[in-house]
Amino acid sequence: MVSIKVPESLYSYFEQAGSSISIHSGEHIYMQGDHANRLYLITKGRVRVYYLSKEGEELTLEIVEKGRIFGESSFLYQATRQTTVDAVNEVELVSCTLEHLFPFLSQSQELTVTLFQLLSNTCSHLSHQLKRSTFYNRYEKVASFLLDETAYPNKDKGISEKCIPYSHEELAVCLGLNRVTVTKVLNDFKQKGWIDLQYKKIIITNRAALGELITSV
Repeated sequence: MVSIKVPESLYSYFEQAGSSISIHSGEHIYMQGDHANRLYLITKGRVRVYYLSKEGEELTLEIVEKGRIFGESSFLYQATRQTTVDAVNEVELVSCTLEHLFPFLSQSQELTVTLFQLLSNTCSHLSHQLKRSTFYNRYEKVASFLLDETAYPNKDKGISEKCIPYSHEELAVCLGLNRVTVTKVLNDFKQKGWIDLQYKKIIITNRAALGELITSV
C-alpha cells in the first residue's frame, strides 16, 4: 500500500493552525481514553499507535512516520482516544485543533484532498490488518507484513524494497505475536532462502515465494 503523506508545502497550514512540540523517545503523546481534541502532523521521527487491553496486552496498529497525521478520532464530536501513541524515536510534531485547521481547508483544495486521502488510507490499512490478524496463520502474517512494508521504499522508516530495519522483537510487537514464534518463522524463511537476517534487518531475497504463502488466503 502506498503511504499517503502531507507534502511539506502544506506544513505551513498546520503550523498556522497550531504549535510545534518535541517528544522524546518512549514518551506518551496521548493515552487511550484521553479526550480527543487535537490532530497531529509528524514533521520528524516516528510514533507507534497501539491498543492496550485491560490485561496490559498491547496490539500495535501502525508505525507512523514523517508526513503522516494521527489523532483522527478528534474528527468525531466529544470523542475519546481509542489508542495510545508513543514516540519511537525523537519526534517533532505540529499539534492543532480542528477548529483552527478548518478555515484553511477553504483556502487549499490540495489540503482538503490530502486529508481525505489520509483518512481513506488509514481505513484501508486497518481493514487489511484485521484480515491479517483474523485469517492468517503465523507464517502468513509474517510474510504479509514483510511484503506490505517493503512494497514501496520509505526513507522516513528506513525501508527499501528489499530491506526492513526491524528486530525480531519489533516485528513481534507489530504483529501481536510472541518473539520466539517470530524468530522461528524468520529462521524457517531463511533456511528456505527467502530472506536473509542481519542485526535489526530483514532482507527479502525471494518475494515470489513469500507471496505464494498468502495468495490463497
